Amino acid sequence: MDDLEKESVLETVTPGEVRKVCVLLEGSGAQKENGHQAKKFMGDEEELSKKHPKWKVVFLIAYSGKGYHGMQRNVGTSQFKTIEDELVQALVLSECIPDNHAEDMKKMSFQRCARTDKGVSAAGQVVSLKIWLIDNVVEKINENLPSHIRILDDNFRLNQETLNRVNELLAIYKGTHNFHNFTSQKGPRDPSAKRYIMEMHCEPPFQQGGLVLAVIKVKGQSFMMHQIRKMIRLVIAVVKGYAPTSIIERSWGEEKVDIPKAPGLGLVFERVHFEKYNRHFGNDGLHESLNWAEEEEKIEAFKKEHIYPTIIQTVKEKSMLTWLATLPIHDNDATSLQHNKRLGLR
Repeated sequence: MDDLEKESVLETVTPGEVRKVCVLLEGSGAQKENGHQAKKFMGDEEELSKKHPKWKVVFLIAYSGKGYHGMQRNVGTSQFKTIEDELVQALVLSECIPDNHAEDMKKMSFQRCARTDKGVSAAGQVVSLKIWLIDNVVEKINENLPSHIRILDDNFRLNQETLNRVNELLAIYKGTHNFHNFTSQKGPRDPSAKRYIMEMHCEPPFQQGGLVLAVIKVKGQSFMMHQIRKMIRLVIAVVKGYAPTSIIERSWGEEKVDIPKAPGLGLVFERVHFEKYNRHFGNDGLHESLNWAEEEEKIEAFKKEHIYPTIIQTVKEKSMLTWLATLPIHDNDATSLQHNKRLGLR
């Protein structure tokens, strides 16, 4: 083996197994007769980038911490093996990230919800990062992870089946219902707790600012404090399997159901509708219709310049990621009174 091309075999000892990883090292003069060998890896990365889009993903991870020096990776201290060392290596081997991202995790926008200390295990750790969206991504990463570290779930795109399910659930809200459980300081017999939802649906996902986003639109006569945030949170809990579908209609009854709020992140007051006024007076020759259709381009431009960037930046600061990690913890079958008793509140 000459100086231009060397092969190094690294033995990595992990709890319960020994794995061998072959690493190809290339010198500055590494090239075959055609002169293209030195560009091989760069070409592979470019090919993967063209073949697979890069998406922001969220992974739910479980692991046994025995034999590891915590969750967080410490580049340059290989003698202290961490969970993230294993994860990053599996991402590279699965061709989800390029090699150079393994050395600088900022390049893949890596974020974790929590750190764990030496020897500490986790049943529901959550991380987010940007990867190439390869087929069967979870299965391929798990194939390159030891059996005591597993990716259990991932959220990287809203497929058509899930989108249909979301819209089925959102449609349940349409009509007049008693939303006393979706706000505060209103009892089940308070007439003002009844609200009329005219339309509610989720649009197909789109990519912007390196994130995958989906817009949920809700149109109603009026809304109470926290109402929409609680409505969204309940649907997410049902879709994720943490609550039964029946909890939505159950929440309209007199029983006090404990429904936490989803983050206010991304909630935008879109517009006021004057449909009834316009029908009665808009064409009577004395009044003008109250609509601003001619201002739509200006409205969209303002949202793109000032509103969407703020939402995207806040998402990247992981407030939504942290909140998602709390979903499995909440007891969706508990009433508000039972929840307060567990917390020691009255």
